[in-house]
Order: sequence, then structure tokens, then C-alpha cells
Amino acid sequence: MKAYERLMEYVKYPTGSVETNEACPSNPKEFDFANALAEEMKGLGVVDVEVDEHCYVMGTIPANIENYDGPVLGLIAHMDTSPDAPNENVKPVMHHYEGGDLVVNEAEGIVIDAASLERYVGCDIITSDGTTLLGGDNKAGVAEIMTLAEILHEDSSIKHGTIRIGFTPDEEIGRSSDLFDVKKFGADCAYTIDGDLFGECQSETFSAMSSKVTINGVGVHPGFAKDKMVNSLHVAEEFDDMLPRAERPEFTCGREGFYHLVGMSGGVEQTVMNFILRDFDWSLVEKRATMMLKTAEFLNHKYGEGTVVVENTEQYHNMGEIIEKHPKLTEIPLSVITEMGYEPDVAPIRGGTDGAFLSFKGLPCPNLGPGGSNFHGRSEFAVVQDMEKATEMITKVVQKIAEVKKADL
Repeated sequence: MKAYERLMEYVKYPTGSVETNEACPSNPKEFDFANALAEEMKGLGVVDVEVDEHCYVMGTIPANIENYDGPVLGLIAHMDTSPDAPNENVKPVMHHYEGGDLVVNEAEGIVIDAASLERYVGCDIITSDGTTLLGGDNKAGVAEIMTLAEILHEDSSIKHGTIRIGFTPDEEIGRSSDLFDVKKFGADCAYTIDGDLFGECQSETFSAMSSKVTINGVGVHPGFAKDKMVNSLHVAEEFDDMLPRAERPEFTCGREGFYHLVGMSGGVEQTVMNFILRDFDWSLVEKRATMMLKTAEFLNHKYGEGTVVVENTEQYHNMGEIIEKHPKLTEIPLSVITEMGYEPDVAPIRGGTDGAFLSFKGLPCPNLGPGGSNFHGRSEFAVVQDMEKATEMITKVVQKIAEVKKADL
């Protein structure tokens, strides 16, 4: 079975993570997909297959090199999909793309503009029917790892070392590495197959904090509110306006960081705002956190102490701090992509991956692109030909890793 065929089946499992549920997995339906993957893995010769009580799936592809003592390689992808768009009842659709805007759902106004697809004229594009996201993030990565397992199972001439497979829950809500047992996984190094387009080999992520801002107002009957009411909703607006407007996600790119208001709810007496703070340099993230505190300090001076309360929480660091100590891990996929005749994309990830967390837990873990884009929305797509290239690339990478000594990684 081809990777894209697996993707079109996998996306039918409703695995949208649920941020408001503190259980792991946050969506019990993730177990349905996990158990199905485990059964499929067993049929492909994967051993030691296990789904644990928190929905982490692990298994081993044994080395087929006699007396192998090289590095154990991990391949990791996440099973959940984003809660940012409808994610149940996904109906995948295949389009042969010949140029122009691609209409995914005319009634819903879901269109992928031609500029996003200019390199894919003549290719086959998979989307949803436009009423949901597709779920290629990260089921395209899952599909490619499973297809690799099938390729290695069927062709013993492809020499490889020991490979550990790991599928995780709840990556989209930032919890996938929380209960990931690195020691049990037993890999010396790993790759997440969780990027965007084919050709990506990423060794950097954002560094990240979250910031919860609680605005405490004073509620008074509006008919008698003069000089008494403090409307927390308006103070919240004032707080947001004091942050640099040009440093919002919609105005930044490349290595620029941002303040992102991801949610706000409340009424006159209290409003809660949730921000994420991002930059590639941790010191710049700390400066953003300080800006949040200074903004609160100013407003508390204006409206009274305790009006604005800011709670900043560290989330993750740029995995480049770890990956730079293991240059072979990026040199190998970069050389493979180049040998395949393509220009590698080494731009840093403007986000986070499982690898960012796992690298700091002792498992250095760059990220490779599976061949999709427009994630987290109803215009998400995957490219059949890119998925096939990504699978070929991963197959070549596992062979090259087997030729490296542990001490050289």
C-alpha cells in the first residue's frame, strides 16, 4: 500500500485533540486509531508492539544487519489532529491538479489559491471535502512511517539497523512528550516526520512561553456606573493594544517572533486572555514575557493593584540548542535530499514539534517534511508525489544511519 492510500484511510479516524480535557489522551477516540495502527504494525513484521494506557504506540523493526551494534533510530509522528478546525467525519478527496485556484468546496468558499500550488501542476492533491480539515498533520507522517515498515518487511535487500517507531497523542495541544518514556523507547536519535513540504530538514523550532492574563474589573449597574465601573473587557482591549501590533503572527515571518492572542473570554467583572509568546532565541522570549509584566504593571497603576494579573509559563526551547551538538543527524537527510535531485529546505520551524521536547529529554530529534501544507484549516492539502518522495527519502536515511557509529552521532 502506498503512503497516500494509507493517509486517505487514516484521516477517517476522528482524533482531534481536546485542550479542555486534561486526560491523556485528551480524545478517547485516539485509542481507536492507535489500536488499529498496532494491529497493522504486527502484520508488517514490527515486533514489541505496544499501546500503553496513555495511547502511546511503540514498536521495533529489528536490524537485518548481522551483529548490528550501530545507533538505534527512532521515527516519530503524532496521531491527533488540530482542534482549530472541524475534524470529525473527514472525507478525503483526490484532485488531479492542472493549475489555477483549486476549489475544495464551492458552497463553503474553500479555495486553495494557485500561488500555494504553483510547484504542483500535474500532481495529485488530497484535500478534505472542505467541511473539515484533512488531518495530514500528522497522519501523512504516520502513513509514511508505516509504509517504510512495509517496504523493509518486503525487501530484505535494504539493509538497516534497529528502528523504533513511536506514535504519540495530543501533540497539537502541546502534551505529546509529557508522558513519552524516552528510556523505554530506547533510541539513540530520532526524526519526527512532522514538517510541511517534502525537502524540509529542520533543526530549529521556536522557543515558547504561554501567558495567561486575568483582568479583574468592578461590576456596577450601568445606570449608576459613572466613576465606579471598571469594565474588564475594555481593560483587556487596552492591554492588547499596548503590545506591539506589528509583532503579531499575521505580520511576521522568517526568524521574527510574535505575541499571539489565542483566546479571550469574560464579562464586565473578569476577563481571561491567553497568549503564546514565540521567538527563536530564548532571551527574546524572556523579553516578551517581561513586556507582558510591564504592561500589567502600567495598567495596575492606572486602575488599581490586582486589576491585571499575568502568569507566564515556560513551554519549550529551540531544539537547535541540542541538535547542533549532533550535526550528522541533519547532514544525512540533507545529503539524501540533494542526491535525489532536490534543494533541501532548512528554514527553522515557526512552531514546535515532538522533537523540540524530546531533544531536551535526551533524544536528539530533527524534523523532516512529509509533503503537505495549509495545516489546521479546511484548505489543508497533501501531495501524493511529495509523499512518495518523502517515503523514499526516509528509506534512504535509515540505511545511511545504519552506517554511522553511535559515537559519531
